[in-house]
Amino acid sequence: MRHVMVMNSKGGCGKSTLATNIASYFAGEGRKVALADYDPQRTSLDWLAIRPDDLPSIIPVDAHEEGLRGVPRDTDILVIDAPARTHGSEMNELVRRAETILVPVLPSPIDMKACAHFMAELLDLGKVQRAQARLAVVANRVRENTLLYEELDRYLSKLKVPYLSSLRQSTNYLRAFQRGMGIFELPEYLAWQDWEQWQPITKWLSSKRSQPS
Repeated sequence: MRHVMVMNSKGGCGKSTLATNIASYFAGEGRKVALADYDPQRTSLDWLAIRPDDLPSIIPVDAHEEGLRGVPRDTDILVIDAPARTHGSEMNELVRRAETILVPVLPSPIDMKACAHFMAELLDLGKVQRAQARLAVVANRVRENTLLYEELDRYLSKLKVPYLSSLRQSTNYLRAFQRGMGIFELPEYLAWQDWEQWQPITKWLSSKRSQPS
């Protein structure tokens, strides 16, 4: 079973958006997928609760209440939606459960400052230093051709981890979420721009570069 975690100590950066879309992507590839939600707000679980029966199934796991005990043993991909405000021993314990970690970052001075502290702590963990967990960052909810986006783009480009893509601020994510769908399950005429922005992310997730050797 492979463990893919979406993580950032800063709340409101789009962890659940990435987690639900990663889960729907792998489910659409024919994998048996479980989605574990550690956040007490249950955003990912609420999305799963309204997911249509005719879409590829994703198994819900209330990790906030029961940890990962509810994950079926024959799961191919476990996507973990980590909680906000995670530091210290709690962060270390969560990272122990993941081989692949994605960090979404918003284009704001507060988020970039918070990310700098978070990444420094994350990169200092033994499992990460031993390359037993692979990290990457994603710029989220960006408006291109703005000074804030340019600042975020420069900041993420300087990090010592892969900077995969910039995801635009698009109503398609809300449109999909309200229907229990992923961005890949919307019609092409609506979401083709978003699909293009996701290509570097899905390519990395599907490659050996995103998994410990």
